Amino acid sequence: MKIHGKLIIIGGAVDKGSFTETDLDTNATKNLNFFEEGILKRIIQESAHKENSRIEVITTASKIPRQIGPEYVKAFSYLGAHNVDVLYIEKREQASEPEIIERLKAADVVMFTGGDQLRLTSILGGTPFDDILIDKYKNTNFIYAGTSAGAAAASNNMIYQGSSSEALLKGEVKITSGLGLIDDVVIDTHFVQRGRIGRLFQAVVGNPKVLGIGLGEDTGLLIKNGRQMEAIGSGLVILVDGREVKDTNLTQVELGQPISINHLVTHVMSKHDTFDLDTFKMTIKSSQYV
Repeated sequence: MKIHGKLIIIGGAVDKGSFTETDLDTNATKNLNFFEEGILKRIIQESAHKENSRIEVITTASKIPRQIGPEYVKAFSYLGAHNVDVLYIEKREQASEPEIIERLKAADVVMFTGGDQLRLTSILGGTPFDDILIDKYKNTNFIYAGTSAGAAAASNNMIYQGSSSEALLKGEVKITSGLGLIDDVVIDTHFVQRGRIGRLFQAVVGNPKVLGIGLGEDTGLLIKNGRQMEAIGSGLVILVDGREVKDTNLTQVELGQPISINHLVTHVMSKHDTFDLDTFKMTIKSSQYV
């Protein structure tokens, strides 16, 4: 099935400028590089109507939605997008309200903020809002953008808990169902900064069909047609491919015991590198061999 929408998943800590500071304008030059080159700018550029696109910021995952939402409105406004508002969905029944559904139907972009991905899926999963979100992504020129929790929840398989330091102990990584916009991947965020490589290893060895995606902070992936991935932002994307795993002790050890894995393939992507989910081929944009 051809996917008409785009996914933009971000590892967290998006550098959108210090909008909580009072001297934003005097320090604007600090932020111009991000504004011109960064992820939020790319979201606007990829959207259906560019600066005129209707953008809804969804703060459901956050415990402080009334503080987080307006920050994104300011950031998008500074980048020239003024048709932006915050869609507050804090209870499950709100995800069925006609006004909220109509706002989703009218949106060109939804931007899911960080927070708790389990809160996000438990409130939105299986609601009319979720059904329309998936339908718009599959069938229209629509962008689902998500940072941190918003990124982790985008896939069908979702990591919602797991200690970084003990991630390669059997049972330490907890996985449930996400919002289901993309299949056969599992996404982890704040990846490099919080040392979460072990979490992704365990998630992948349990089902090697699933590609592990680890997103660094202020780093993301733009996914077109549901298959073509491009690294965006300033940091690294780590991909974990388990299809060639030769052996593991996963089913032999007790809960809490270390896991062994033989021959787990990894790729490291940086800005403008691409990866094809059909062929599993990566292309380095600035390869030294080209």
